[in-house]
Amino acid sequence: MKNLKLIIILTLMIQLSAKAQNPIEEILNNNPDLFKSVLEDPNHKEVQIIYTQINRDKHQKPHFKTYSYQLDAKHYFYPASTVKLPTAIFALEKLNELKIKGLDKSSTMLTDSAFLGQTKVTKDSTAKNGLPSIANYIKKILLVSDNDAFNRLYEFTDRRTINQKLKDYGFKNSRIINRLSIGDAGESTRHTNPIDFYNGEELVYRKPRAYDANDYPMNLNNLIRGKAYLNSEDKLINEPFNFTGKNVFALADQQELMKRLFFPEAFPKSKRFDLNADDYQLLYQYMSMYPTDSKKPNYTRPDYFPAYCKFLFYGADPQAEINPDIKIFNKVGDSYGYTIDNSYLVDQKNGVEFFLAAVIQSNNNEIYNDNHYEYKEICFPFLKNLGRSIYEFELKRRKKYSPDLLKWFK
Repeated sequence: MKNLKLIIILTLMIQLSAKAQNPIEEILNNNPDLFKSVLEDPNHKEVQIIYTQINRDKHQKPHFKTYSYQLDAKHYFYPASTVKLPTAIFALEKLNELKIKGLDKSSTMLTDSAFLGQTKVTKDSTAKNGLPSIANYIKKILLVSDNDAFNRLYEFTDRRTINQKLKDYGFKNSRIINRLSIGDAGESTRHTNPIDFYNGEELVYRKPRAYDANDYPMNLNNLIRGKAYLNSEDKLINEPFNFTGKNVFALADQQELMKRLFFPEAFPKSKRFDLNADDYQLLYQYMSMYPTDSKKPNYTRPDYFPAYCKFLFYGADPQAEINPDIKIFNKVGDSYGYTIDNSYLVDQKNGVEFFLAAVIQSNNNEIYNDNHYEYKEICFPFLKNLGRSIYEFELKRRKKYSPDLLKWFK
């Protein structure tokens, strides 16, 4: 009996010690002025956080230590535009796997239509040459989270391939099964367009129309939300909104993807993405670039601003003062009141680097599709304060070996 009591006491002590050592909880609890409104109702705000410290050894090899807050892969949140990053990666992979002479990410990409609701694309006014390409679609996705650009990569890569790759890479709590912002649902999600690729006048590849017969069922909770919603005709329906049949991208999967993208050498070859050096450079460049620094596509104020897609640390603030010593490589999403940022932050001057991903939801009137969400009042300030608080924590955290971050600032 004494031994049993001792085991129980030791177990409780270990659990309490582990909880006390979680820097996320420590930061949230020690800053009530910043996080009180969320901490008072964390379940209603559906907050999930995952933070990974990066410790380099003497050879600069990264070692990861991960902490989380309310992380739950079974608790559904709408991933919004965060699904665009894996889709961009898989589009580049598909190009490399095709191994077709003359076909690359800069090839002219002419999208046709072959099913009800599909649309054609033959021009792209945002491109330097006025023609669509995978490279320019990726730029637009990473700079301003362009929805049409994502849809075109979804159609090129095709639904079956995207979800097979998610499975092959072990992202088991995720699926990407719809286009965005066009009401894509039901049978149309399964059909993807035929696409022709050209180099000049020469046809180098014809991607046929595709159909995905597979279903991707997932055992999730929190799929039925709110008390009402506006339908496609803007009519108020006094029933809860149903997220069944929509995209899923669990927060842990999001950060795992980032770790493999930025530190491929830390993973076995089977878990690395099939990307070449130029692919990585394209992704790194536009994940960290501010939209107002882009010349083509050109994004100008007041519609766009440096922190437009930087939620963690900057809070998507149009007046944010940008720190030149910091680079944030990230992908954000915001829709249905859910706000997500999946980021890798580096500060060369102070030797700081870390991964941070978080989601928060705010829909006070519990009506979906009415565009009345508290992004500016609750979500953006929370993510800004969270990013800055983790950054301040990292500034004080001792590291045996300082990271060499020069490659990110060349």
